Amino acid sequence: MTVVHHSFVARNRLWRRLGEAVQAWPEPLSTPVFVVDLDAFDANAADLVQRAGGTPIRVASKSLRVPALVSRALATPGFAGVLAYTLAEALWLVDNDVSDDVVVAYPSVDRAALAALVASPRAASRIAIMVDDVAHLDAVDALRASTAVPVRVAIDIDAGLRWGGQQVGPRRSPLFDVGSVTELARHVIDRPGFQLVGAMTYEGQVAGVPDDVPTQRAKSAVVRKIKELSVRQLEFRRTAIADALDALAGHGDFTGLAFWNAGGSGSIESSAADPVVTEVTAGSGLLGPTLFDHYRSFTPRPAAFFGLPVTRRPAADVATVHGGGLIASGPTNADRAPTPWAPAGLHLTGLEGAGEVQTPLVGTNAGILAIGDLVWFRHAKSGEPFEHGRTVLLARGDRFVEEVPTYRGHGLAF
Repeated sequence: MTVVHHSFVARNRLWRRLGEAVQAWPEPLSTPVFVVDLDAFDANAADLVQRAGGTPIRVASKSLRVPALVSRALATPGFAGVLAYTLAEALWLVDNDVSDDVVVAYPSVDRAALAALVASPRAASRIAIMVDDVAHLDAVDALRASTAVPVRVAIDIDAGLRWGGQQVGPRRSPLFDVGSVTELARHVIDRPGFQLVGAMTYEGQVAGVPDDVPTQRAKSAVVRKIKELSVRQLEFRRTAIADALDALAGHGDFTGLAFWNAGGSGSIESSAADPVVTEVTAGSGLLGPTLFDHYRSFTPRPAAFFGLPVTRRPAADVATVHGGGLIASGPTNADRAPTPWAPAGLHLTGLEGAGEVQTPLVGTNAGILAIGDLVWFRHAKSGEPFEHGRTVLLARGDRFVEEVPTYRGHGLAF
């Protein structure tokens, strides 16, 4: 069944609506034009909050990469704190008062960023870094002469599924069982200048894999079974590890964890249902990229688009746009390509795909496009397209209401 906002009618209305917004904008727009539909963004935020059922949602900044959108999400009741993707980004978010509660989702060995962290009591009190190895603690100590400024630490625990001798899920942390986690926890607690404050278990095989793809019914059924097994196994493991960490309270200055982070946009319900979890993370669910179109648990509204101009008509049934090759990260499959979305009825060609400099489009509506018309695309992943632009236009109805800088527009590259 076609989702309402995915229907041809809705997509053609979107094309007209964004076209009117472009025409009404007081200045000529450079392309590609990046747009976020605030009506869809806000509706998606409300849906995420409802799915979380009262568990706070930490904003995954890598899935936005636009400070104004991070701030907009944080202003929504139910959202609290940021999950940053680099320490340098976390420092910027704190320094610019975007958030005073930032967890860095990945270990950092960025010497400049670590040096800035240990030199700033303000930043160190607002940022938690991620570790899964004693070497990550060594990297911090190598850059400081004093441990007077404590560094807040969270432990990343592997959340993959171990089943039938196989491991399913992201290869993130070497820490899987109670023993390995508590061993590192003791190292953190016993080491001067560090404070153990949190834990993270990101179950990517649940949160980030579509499980209701119309053209892949058999595979989707297998994916749903893997998700079910993952949730059950992980809940058992989380409980055992949490009990072991609780037992360390009173050891040194450790009084217990301040937070346990888990999940992503695709697993909010199951992650929030685990009593060990104190917060969940979401980001992609705010913008609704194409990789999140086929989940049973939720259907986000498409909220992010980029517009490319038609520059050629090499044939009556072909329209060529300038640019287009914004391919998503991850396995190099067809689902990582951008999708021509509005007007409806367009698709990439098998020979050229999404091109470096130009992209030919074919399909039922290719013939109606004139040179100069904009075709609106959706990216496969959330946040990544904004690495290619300095600003994003925020749309409300058929008008752009504001133009805001991306990280690139701020002169940043994380």
